[in-house]
Amino acid sequence: MKRRTCLLAGVGSALSLPAWAGPAVVGERVDWPRLQLLDGSVLEAADWSGQPALVVLWATYCPFCKRHNAHLDKLYEQTRAQGLRILAVAQDTDERLVRQYMVNNAYRFPVAMDGGQVRSRLTSRRVIPMTCAIDRQGRLVQAIPGEMFEEDLVDLARGLIQRAA
Repeated sequence: MKRRTCLLAGVGSALSLPAWAGPAVVGERVDWPRLQLLDGSVLEAADWSGQPALVVLWATYCPFCKRHNAHLDKLYEQTRAQGLRILAVAQDTDERLVRQYMVNNAYRFPVAMDGGQVRSRLTSRRVIPMTCAIDRQGRLVQAIPGEMFEEDLVDLARGLIQRAA
């Protein structure tokens, strides 16, 4: 039996709120900041347009995140050619630790350091890991707190990909 049921039915109309209004709520467009990834590449707000995404907030000191990230890495490899953006956003402040963690665990998914700029746009909850599903219109579909089973993460990704088709 699966731990979570993903509700990926249609969401209401997108609202346009200024970034200072707080985190997006389900159905609202996410106001993306400019993000520099650990590999040196940059994600601009426009890069999120037309592509569904899974964004996971995590930290190197979190044992639940380590198991969750193993599932995320596997999903990243399985969905690379399917048009799903996967981004892990480290809540740590020491980039060196995050880089070492990625090497030690042989994770390949893209990572950005947060500094609070992503979390504050997605959720007010302080739970990690936090998995946020965003549809191809840039609207928040779900923000799921806690570690997920691999099959639930796969189902969430599959639902986002199917919605995008």
